[in-house]
Amino acid sequence: MKNRKWILRTVWFLVLAALLYFALRNAPLTEIWQALKRLQPWQIALILVINAIVIGLMTTRWWIIVRAENPSVPFLPLMGYRLSVFGLSYFTPGPQVGGEPLQVLYLQRNHGLSFARATSAVIMDKLLEFLVNFILIAIGAWAIVRVGLVSGNGIRLSLSLIGLAVLLVWPLIHIILLYNGVTPISRLLLRQPFIQKDHQGIRLIVVAERMASVFCKRHLRAMFLAIGASLLAILGIATEYYLMVSFLGMQIDAVQIFASLTAMQVAFLMPLPGGLGALEASQVFALGAFGQPASAAISLTLLMRARDILNGGIGLLLTSRGFKDTIKK
Repeated sequence: MKNRKWILRTVWFLVLAALLYFALRNAPLTEIWQALKRLQPWQIALILVINAIVIGLMTTRWWIIVRAENPSVPFLPLMGYRLSVFGLSYFTPGPQVGGEPLQVLYLQRNHGLSFARATSAVIMDKLLEFLVNFILIAIGAWAIVRVGLVSGNGIRLSLSLIGLAVLLVWPLIHIILLYNGVTPISRLLLRQPFIQKDHQGIRLIVVAERMASVFCKRHLRAMFLAIGASLLAILGIATEYYLMVSFLGMQIDAVQIFASLTAMQVAFLMPLPGGLGALEASQVFALGAFGQPASAAISLTLLMRARDILNGGIGLLLTSRGFKDTIKK
């Protein structure tokens, strides 16, 4: 049994080390350092403070959802879990998702929530996250069209925007359906002839979505508070982006800020670790269209990389520590 624990611990540490290696191997650490050297210490401190506030607000959204039915769950541990989830999602291929099972595991293992209830809390957290993020992307899409980053004939552009609008309003539609007792994901899965209805994973999804529906009905106030926390987090992200741009000496207006910020958000949806390459390309393209040199855009992305690698590295360290504690138990 003891040997098995050591094997599991070694394997986990090797996985975390590999994730860090592949991420840092492609990260231009020398250039990141040069970009950071141009900033004043108070500017770096301000960016880090705002980033910590954003992480805190994202955690607050999740905490409000969890606490609505589990008042004993404390706030500070959830902030550590949030960083762990970010680290796992950031350093692995995928559109900034993948760490959600870790959220479920933490709630179940450390706070006594059932697997289904923990899953339903994570479902609500992601739905509200997507809802507010998609609102930002919708505003950014308007800004992109306004500043002329995309072009095309009227019919084709209108059809593209209609398709985008349908995609962006889906989280809102899903929440409304849940509030009215409709569970769309469960219904879709149960109607598929090739899916085993009694499979444990399918049953878990069905139960978790039903619990999410009950949450929407019973805890409407908590849901609006969670949405408010998300909106404040988005405001913090926009403020942080504006400060980074300003500190690096770029002069762009509010509409251009939202257009560039949306290009960044879309880049992170690419199935690449941390949007590697896509982020850099998005900022060079967007900021270049506003008359900013490529060197300034690259400096901005390097600053973002430094921030994200710091957050992700802390998250992976917290993940390894939590796994070590689990093995000891």
